[in-house]
Amino acid sequence: MHSLLNSQVLVLNRLWQAVNICSARRAFSLVYAGHAQVVSSDDANNFLTHDFEGWRDFSTDAPDHELVQTISWKIRVPRVIVLLFFDRLPKKEVKFTRHNVFERDKNTCQYCGHSFDRNDLNLDHVVPRDRGGTTTWENVVCSCIPCNTRKGNRLPQEVQMMLIRKPRRPKWRPFLHVTFTAPQHESWRHF
Repeated sequence: MHSLLNSQVLVLNRLWQAVNICSARRAFSLVYAGHAQVVSSDDANNFLTHDFEGWRDFSTDAPDHELVQTISWKIRVPRVIVLLFFDRLPKKEVKFTRHNVFERDKNTCQYCGHSFDRNDLNLDHVVPRDRGGTTTWENVVCSCIPCNTRKGNRLPQEVQMMLIRKPRRPKWRPFLHVTFTAPQHESWRHF
């Protein structure tokens, strides 16, 4: 049950645009408090929304592996919820973080082209900071430790190294790209 309560739920705004992913535990809280409704679809891909009591009643036909047992009844873990009061759009830019640089570069050293585990990668400033380089999407790449050591505090061309791909700011994509590699449930494909 603990893992079911931690499973991921897609959160839609009032306009039915994906804006977040939360835990099933949080989704239950939002639905119970009346801030959200659970979204389900039937065999004809028609969407239905349910308040907490409606979702509890709808859960009676669910397979046991999708149910959470409470003291009084079993209830199905939702996969998608829609917020009733939130209509803002998600941010239209991907935040610059170490994790997101690794995602952009697909855990691949941008100098040698080999893929590595994230523990064996670091970030490299193409133009070193002490030469005026900035910590931006356009100047930071994923690199393996040997390549970063070889490059050191120099420009890539000074040590005969070439970038596989010029670093760019990732394009914003509607929500499913915010977390890049989050596992997606089948019911998310509509959103």
